[in-house]
Amino acid sequence: MAETQLTVYDFVHPFGGALNEGNRWVKLAAATDWVGLERQYAAHFHKGGAQALPVRMAFGSLVIRAALGLSDRQTVELIREDPYLQYFIGLAAFQHEAPFSAHSMAAFRKRVPERQVTRAVRQFKKLSRG
Repeated sequence: MAETQLTVYDFVHPFGGALNEGNRWVKLAAATDWVGLERQYAAHFHKGGAQALPVRMAFGSLVIRAALGLSDRQTVELIREDPYLQYFIGLAAFQHEAPFSAHSMAAFRKRVPERQVTRAVRQFKKLSRG
């Protein structure tokens, strides 16, 4: 389950557009150690079990939820609508369907330490201020 760094140039934007490298979600994605998070996240799973969603999706959705003060349903709906948030959670192209259900968020919280989410939210707030 090795995670490679997705660049803004790899993301297929609707209508042939491109993501802005200066966007706070793009900057936070670049500053996040996805490989390190993947190693920690993988320890929660056993070989031969059901395929888990990638750590970037799980962690990213929790950061979005906490940073914006959303409910699980609101988080999923906002991700479904926003190409920057889809990029942040690791989708390679914009999609109109939600990548997971609101019920998945509870499972994400069990596997991702809250302190890591809190640290990322602090970093997000710094990026938001400029």
